[in-house]
Amino acid sequence: MVTDFESYPEWAGDIKAVTVEETDAEGRATRVTWRTAAFGRSTTYTLDYDYSEAPGAVSWKESRGDITSRLDGSYRFEELGGGETEVIYSLDVELRVPIPGFVKRRAESRIVGTALREFKSRVENGAPAEASEEPTPAS
Repeated sequence: MVTDFESYPEWAGDIKAVTVEETDAEGRATRVTWRTAAFGRSTTYTLDYDYSEAPGAVSWKESRGDITSRLDGSYRFEELGGGETEVIYSLDVELRVPIPGFVKRRAESRIVGTALREFKSRVENGAPAEASEEPTPAS
């Protein structure tokens, strides 16, 4: 589900468009360009995906970005038993333009909270999550 990149605009509110640029021999997207809403404007960035730890993890590194110089992260999946899986989302963001620390922390918190909330809703219900200003804490 996290690698079904083309479906993100259907359920992730800030994602406006996704283009898979390259795939590997198994058909998995290895380079994806995203257009999203961020900081009150549209931003575009390209992420290179690494499946070397799959199915336990999928990670990415930014190769291009217009307002970001780093947008690296991962999803890690830990089986809890009873058909439950814990998803751990990590994200390291650096902007090309300096902004105050408190603004950056609030934006990072919102990005992570929204990503987890919308992903959880998609997995559990197959539908978008309710909009909320406050992020859900990561597990």
